[in-house]
Amino acid sequence: MKATSIRARLLLSLLPLFLLAVAVVGTVTYRYVLHESHALFDYHLEQMALSLRDQGEVPAPPVPPEERQQFDFVVQIWNADGSKVYISQTRSRARLPDRAMLGFADVVTEGERWRVYSLLARGRVIQIGQPYLVRERIAAAAALRSLTPLLVIAPMVALAIWWLVGLALEPVVRVTRELRRRDARRLDPVPDEGLPAEIEPMVRQLNGLLDRLRHAFEAQRAFVADAAHELRTPLAALKLQAGLLGRARDDQARSEALQALRSGIDRATHLIDQLLTLARSEPEAVASPEPADLAAIAREAASELRAIAESQGVRLELRAPGALPLTGEPEALHGLVRNLVDNAIRHTPRGSRVEITLAVDGGEVALTVDDEGPGIPPEDRERVFDRFFSRTSGDRGGSGLGLAIVRAIVERHGGSIALGDSPRGGLRVSVRLPAAGAPAPAQSPARPS
Repeated sequence: MKATSIRARLLLSLLPLFLLAVAVVGTVTYRYVLHESHALFDYHLEQMALSLRDQGEVPAPPVPPEERQQFDFVVQIWNADGSKVYISQTRSRARLPDRAMLGFADVVTEGERWRVYSLLARGRVIQIGQPYLVRERIAAAAALRSLTPLLVIAPMVALAIWWLVGLALEPVVRVTRELRRRDARRLDPVPDEGLPAEIEPMVRQLNGLLDRLRHAFEAQRAFVADAAHELRTPLAALKLQAGLLGRARDDQARSEALQALRSGIDRATHLIDQLLTLARSEPEAVASPEPADLAAIAREAASELRAIAESQGVRLELRAPGALPLTGEPEALHGLVRNLVDNAIRHTPRGSRVEITLAVDGGEVALTVDDEGPGIPPEDRERVFDRFFSRTSGDRGGSGLGLAIVRAIVERHGGSIALGDSPRGGLRVSVRLPAAGAPAPAQSPARPS
């Protein structure tokens, strides 16, 4: 369906309404002037009759033919005995009836309609008549002349409406021109000064959307640049290890080079998996939330990582109630728990424990992971959420993306995350998410890293 402009809609609604108003006003004015003209003609008939009541014998004066044709009234005067005293000479040959109805009356004589006024004075009947055709012609001409100003002003008002509608919509046209000049490289806010109250909220929301898009594009560019930088090193290492494998002279050297190549492939695969997980976990990613059980998700993630923990001499302990319902994305929540536990296992020394605790606190679900590792100094606790940031101590080949992924998932679910000191001497990661049925707080746009 073709879109109709606001200007066209306003003009299509205002101009017909204006024309209808002009037609109604013109019709009412025309009929009013006609009525007033007939009332004025009746007044003239009455005044002429009254002017003749005091006259004596009124002889019919000779009237030139040219003047006779300009006189549209018929005057008849007769005595009580019926004898004619006076009959005017007019261009019409019609004669009024000899019997008169006092006052105003409509009379048809010889096929012509007349307006007649009769007066009885001093034993004489005075009768004055005027053809309706003459009255209506003069009245119609007067009525049409009264409509002349309206017919002149109406087009001017229509043009004024067209101009005022365009002037009122100029801010919309200005915003449209401004947006038409934009592309993906221009996401700065649209000027909102001097906008009408009806479109100012829309422009502000549009500027908010542009701001979020700008942050998302900046984050995407930073992500691509960081990913390219981080992938360059493992790919170069794989190339070097493949070269060493090709130059191996005996089985032992070949076996060691093959093992190094497999380890490099595993690290590159882990890094790529983390990059894809981070991309899917960004707050701007589109997904449909559904009912989930965080306790069941945590048990599944702990079961998957238990073998890795045992291979590194770390014991996992999970404390969770029967069920912790919330609304979210089960796959993303699984990645959240898995990354937190995997990060704790990587930084916990052999012979120690990693504790996973889940509980309900008010309208939120609380997830806490404690380890016995070296912890993180307070000055670095914000930086560890940056992509590809890895602290040297305790690093066991991590990609530096685990906590960045966790924060992205938490923000996407409207929750919060905090780092602190664990009672076990290491790091405590505390995550709080809205429970099922609790309103999630508004999410802020992701910050570029």
